[in-house]
Amino acid sequence: MRTGIFVGSFNPFTVGHDSIVTRALPLFDRLVIGVVGDQVHKPDMPSAEVRIKAISELYEGEPRIEVKPYYGLAVDFAKQEGAHYIIKGVRSVKDFEYEREQADINRMLSGIETILLYSEPQYSSVSSSMVRELEHFGVDTTIFLPHKQ
Repeated sequence: MRTGIFVGSFNPFTVGHDSIVTRALPLFDRLVIGVVGDQVHKPDMPSAEVRIKAISELYEGEPRIEVKPYYGLAVDFAKQEGAHYIIKGVRSVKDFEYEREQADINRMLSGIETILLYSEPQYSSVSSSMVRELEHFGVDTTIFLPHKQ
């Protein structure tokens, strides 16, 4: 069974994240969305349980997608899930350089490959931190958040 993982804090899970999941899914028999657990202390971050519930509801009709918390290194989570691939989204050159370095280290540590999917152009400026910033100022961010289909 081909299993991939897509990991992040997903605070919040955006239309850009959803695009990566939708585009990665045909590559795998099983795609596990790993939500950073509560050991990460970021101000105002909802609990892992709240974030997992929101993402799970988006994909409740898709049996190939599982949403789980993870703690520690992504490569350890990948091994735990029997995954040989980590999926990452890339919006910019800055993202690319960061993810390339992470991919190199992950491969050296574990042999697990990283698949980079480029952002669709309309999502290249969408980030969780941008959404949080807009919400802080009372802006309606629904266009940046996926909705159950």
